[in-house]
Amino acid sequence: MRPQNYTNRTYAEIAVGESVTVARRLGQTDLEALALVSGQVDPFHIEDGDAPPTGLVVRSVGAEALISGLLNRRLPGPGTTILSQDLRFTGTVTMGDELIATVTAREKRDEGHVILFDCRVKLGNVDLVTGTVVVAAPTTHITYSDVATPELILRHNDAFTKLLRRCQGIPAVTCAIVHPCDRDSLLGPLEAAKRGLIIPVLVGPEAKIRSVAEAEKADISAYRIIDTEHSHAAAVRAVELARSGEVESLMKGSLHTDELMAAIVPSATGLRTSRRISHVFIMDVPAYPRTLLVTDAAINIEPDLEVKADIVQNAIELAHVLGIENPKVAILSAVETINPKIQSTLDAAALCKMAERGQITGGTLDGPLAFDNAISEEAAKTKKIVSAVAGKADILLVPDLESGNMVAKQLQYLAGADSAGIVLGTRVPIVLTSRADSVRTRLASAAVMALLANAKREKLLPSDKK
Repeated sequence: MRPQNYTNRTYAEIAVGESVTVARRLGQTDLEALALVSGQVDPFHIEDGDAPPTGLVVRSVGAEALISGLLNRRLPGPGTTILSQDLRFTGTVTMGDELIATVTAREKRDEGHVILFDCRVKLGNVDLVTGTVVVAAPTTHITYSDVATPELILRHNDAFTKLLRRCQGIPAVTCAIVHPCDRDSLLGPLEAAKRGLIIPVLVGPEAKIRSVAEAEKADISAYRIIDTEHSHAAAVRAVELARSGEVESLMKGSLHTDELMAAIVPSATGLRTSRRISHVFIMDVPAYPRTLLVTDAAINIEPDLEVKADIVQNAIELAHVLGIENPKVAILSAVETINPKIQSTLDAAALCKMAERGQITGGTLDGPLAFDNAISEEAAKTKKIVSAVAGKADILLVPDLESGNMVAKQLQYLAGADSAGIVLGTRVPIVLTSRADSVRTRLASAAVMALLANAKREKLLPSDKK
C-alpha cells in the first residue's frame, strides 16, 4: 500500500479548458471488481497450446470507474458531488490493457458551483468511453492525507457490514475510552460515536486529550472527560466506572494492553466474573463464506482443559449475540485423531464429551481437527472425516496463545482478513485495539461491543456477577 495525499481544486480555481489525465494498466483484481459492479462478464476459460490466456473479459462499462476516480480524487477532487452523467461505452477490456482516462472542464455555472466535464477513456487509439459528467465542485479546500490505497480483495462474506447493520436501532453504549492520547485512539471512538455506536467517556490526562483533539481539529465538546494523572490511573478509573455502572463498556486507548488488563483482572477491584477472561478475534476472511471467530489468541497463554471450557463457552455466547444460532466449534490440533502424546487432542476429546453431557452448551463441538479440515469441506472429505463441524466451522478454538496468534495474523496478512477483537468473561465487554487497526476494524470492534452491551441490558446473556 502506498500512502497518498489528495488535495482538491475549488470551483473558483478551476478554469474552463483545464484537464487531468491518468493511465492505469488493468490487473486481474481490477477486472473482477469491474465484473462484480457491472455484471457484464464472459466466463473464465483456459486456452490450448501456446496461445496466451485472456482470462476475464469485461465490457468497457466498467471503465467509467476511472472517470469517477479522476473527478473525486484529482479534479475537482475531495468534496466533489457527481450530479449526472451522459456516457457512451464501446468495446471490451481484459487483463493487461492500459487505459488512459481524461476529464476536461468544458463549462462552469456559478449557480450551485456546477462544472460540466468532457470525459474520455482510451485503449490505444480506440475510445472506450466518451461523454460528459456534471458535478457540484467544492468551494473550500479539502485534503485527504496519508490515504493508503490497498489492493482490492473481493469477499465471499462481508461480515463487518452485517455487524454494523445489526447495530441499527440499538441505543448507543456508554464507553470509557482509556487514555485516548494519540490520534487513532481518539479519532476511532469519535467515529464510532458519529455512527451512533457509543457515547464516549474520555478517561486520561485532560491536557493531553485536548491537545490531540486540537491538533486533529476534532470536536470533543459533547463528551465527558475524566482527568487522570497518567495511563495507569486512567485504567484504574475506567474499571471503577464500569464496576459502578457508570459505563457499559471499555475501549483501550494509547496504553499497553498489560497495563489495562492489570486493572481488569484483580478479583476485588477489577472486572472478573466466575468465568475465565478470554479474547476473541472476529474475522472477516475474504475466501471464507461465514464470519470466523478465533479464540484465544491474546490473553490465555497455555490454557488447560478447564480454562478451554470457559473460552469455548464465552465464544459460543458471543456467536449467539452476533446472530449465529448454533455455532460450530472446531477444536484445533495438528492432527484429526486422538494422540496421547499431543495434549490438544486429549483436550479436544474431553471438550466434546463435556458438550455431550451438557457442561458446554449452545453450540456443536468437534475435534481434534487440523486447520484444513476445520475450514475446508473438500479437505475433510478427502480425509473421510464425517462431521457436522468440519469444513463449516464458525469458531476455531486454538491450542494456545502462540498458535492462535499465528492463525489470526496469517489470516490477516496472507488471506486479506479484517479482524475485530473483544474481551469476554468480564462484567462489561472490552475492546483491545491495536495501533495497526484500521477505521473499519475499530468500527467493527465497537459494533461487537455495542451488541454485547445491549445483550447484557436485555439480559440475553447469563449473569456475569462474581
